[in-house]
Amino acid sequence: MSQLRVRRRLHFMKVFVVGGSCAVGSGVREGIVTTATSAADFERHRGYLTSVAYRMLGTLHDAEDAVQETYLRYLRTTADIHDLRAWLTRTISRICLDEIGSARARRESYVGQWLPEPVVGGFHGLAQPPMGPEDRITLDESVSMAMLVLLESLSPAERTAFILHDTLGLSYDEVSETLGRSHAACRQLVARARAHVRQNSPRFTPDRTQHADAVKAFLAAAARGDIEKLIRVLDPDVTLRSDGGGLVSGVARRPVTGADRVARLLLGVAAKRAATSHAGAVNGSPGLIFEDDTGVVGVMAFSVSGGLITEIDFVVNPEKLRRVDPHR
Repeated sequence: MSQLRVRRRLHFMKVFVVGGSCAVGSGVREGIVTTATSAADFERHRGYLTSVAYRMLGTLHDAEDAVQETYLRYLRTTADIHDLRAWLTRTISRICLDEIGSARARRESYVGQWLPEPVVGGFHGLAQPPMGPEDRITLDESVSMAMLVLLESLSPAERTAFILHDTLGLSYDEVSETLGRSHAACRQLVARARAHVRQNSPRFTPDRTQHADAVKAFLAAAARGDIEKLIRVLDPDVTLRSDGGGLVSGVARRPVTGADRVARLLLGVAAKRAATSHAGAVNGSPGLIFEDDTGVVGVMAFSVSGGLITEIDFVVNPEKLRRVDPHR
């Protein structure tokens, strides 16, 4: 159990035993504010905060823990809050910064390759009420499976600074206040992260139609078991990453590269396990969802460049598929 979850449970006991209200200072929240009133203010930002935390932590499970910890800190703060969105962004970023280090330590003992928890159908279903257009962080390259894997190779401070500045558009002054580092140090963090991402980012096309066409061609070839057509839709240097978490047999524990090797491995897996597949949005881009009579058994995300698939991220760890609604 994560430290965030332990703290959350303890604080829930304290809040509701005391009576569900808290004294706060002036500003956005003045006088005695009930838990219900505070919750209403907070809920308007929950979807946005979940999206921010997911980019930083890579799993919805951890992201929702971070959001709840942010809510608990909001309940007990006595600070004057003149811009609630900014205050919540700083708070959840600090929580995530602490959690990234703990999560990285846990992942050192992870069996096989670690991949982010996939988001199928977009972020709009994660919070009630749904986010409006002004609250949504665009599901673009910054939330793709391949990019989230790349962000894992950054230090916690680099990852946080990069997401705050380059993805969320916060100023260096705001990044500095969040991280507790100098303006110059934050510029260096962002510059190092930006250079690393630029050098190692997956090749991809921003053309959604081209991406979808490649996924359709992949699905058609795989469904027919046509290895030649499958190889033709794969880049010669394609990389396949699979995450079974040590819970699914026959899953490659290291990346597999090369069109021929990847095609043969995927067709071999398909022959051993009967499952139906259909296209759906995976982390904001066209991907595939696999089901059998037990439910969702796999989610596949793709990077596409020049009409060819350059990277495949295949999540089959059942613990990461519990939240997947295949029909969203």
